[in-house]
Amino acid sequence: MSNATDSATFWESHYSGLDPQWGTNPNAVLAEIVTALTTAPGTALDLGCGHGGDAIWLATLGWDVTATDISAKALERVAAGAEAAGVADRVHTARHDIARTFPTGEFDLVCAIYFHTPIEIPRAQVLRRATESVAPGGLFVVVEHASVAPWSWHADQHVDFPPPEQVLTELNLTDSWHVERCHAPQRTAVGPQGQTATVTDNVLAIRRTR
Repeated sequence: MSNATDSATFWESHYSGLDPQWGTNPNAVLAEIVTALTTAPGTALDLGCGHGGDAIWLATLGWDVTATDISAKALERVAAGAEAAGVADRVHTARHDIARTFPTGEFDLVCAIYFHTPIEIPRAQVLRRATESVAPGGLFVVVEHASVAPWSWHADQHVDFPPPEQVLTELNLTDSWHVERCHAPQRTAVGPQGQTATVTDNVLAIRRTR
């Protein structure tokens, strides 16, 4: 299995070579879920925040967001973006290799958006740990690829993405959870060069009832 250094090296190189503006808009699926399934801003945890599009968007709505990533370069850009958006007081960056260390506390919203990595990690274990960070009444949202966009690093490969039903089963939840969304909708996505394609997302949104 690849170790933490492999993961940190890969993602540091990835973000260092990426346009700083890529990933600075909120994920469309997350935005719809937050709008439909939350009534007031609270505390949020963004796992693998990248350039912070989701974290900064949530902060502009009044959420107090902990934005985590393994890449120091990504977190540097998140902090700069939050400052530029006037929400630096509501976006708190925290560097974690969440396969090994995890932010403390409970949150009203925990999101893992496109939680994919070419580095081998105990993915199901990490997502189960994430559910433990959801406060009673809070939401856990997982949005993942179900198809390969033309601009993806997987574009020339056959990739099997776990359906949301499988992710739900692997979470091994108790009866203190309610499933709000578990489906695979299609949408039009925009790539880093402005290109568009129809893509499918695997979407899971579950609420902790107690």
